[in-house]
Amino acid sequence: MKIEVQLKELRLHGMCSSWQALLETRRHHELNLAEGLELLLQAEHQQRSDQRFERLQKNAQFRYQASVEELNMDSSRGLDRSLVTELATGNYLSKGEAILISGASGAGKSFLASALGHQACAQGYKVQYYNLQKLLLKTKLSRVDGSIYKLMERLSRSELLILDDFGLTRLEQQQRMDLMEIIEDRHAKRSTIIASQLPVANWYDVIGEETVADAILDRLVHTSYRIELKGESLRKKR
Repeated sequence: MKIEVQLKELRLHGMCSSWQALLETRRHHELNLAEGLELLLQAEHQQRSDQRFERLQKNAQFRYQASVEELNMDSSRGLDRSLVTELATGNYLSKGEAILISGASGAGKSFLASALGHQACAQGYKVQYYNLQKLLLKTKLSRVDGSIYKLMERLSRSELLILDDFGLTRLEQQQRMDLMEIIEDRHAKRSTIIASQLPVANWYDVIGEETVADAILDRLVHTSYRIELKGESLRKKR
């Protein structure tokens, strides 16, 4: 049985492609056993990493296909290059720290959140991206069909949860409690990114009820990274 057939049967597709390339270029004659095996294993590892990234990226359902390299790092926009570089390492994910992004409409909040999410996927983390209003509608409907526990469990397990468009409307009582549960489940264990048009100082009013607002913001504000984007809408520049 040919080597490539056996590799395909074993689902070692990266090794198979690399082996075929070695045959086509006749390089397999130039390598000893250890060198050839190392090359094939590297190819298999790379393919599996690429497939995992694609799967994680697809499941996250980002608003934008973005990368950290594409970010406009103009200091006048309020982006600190050293902070973005630090966040790109993913250290905040291992510590369960939050990132709060604020700025006017079109300032690039969603793009930045998507870029950080893509970076997390590239590092092998499971990410979920939601418009907050759509997520709270999802929690409402899941209470009706009895799937609320599964939804909350899935949200709590996500290694990075991105909540976009926070503060577009004042939260209702059940929405406050759902958001509180989501934040509480993740506090100091899993990282959360929240993007909002409103300055963080105004989030208290949007949440509404004093006790719940205190609890949510206490778990977010004090140990989070803060990014306040400035400048005119990037959409106008396009």
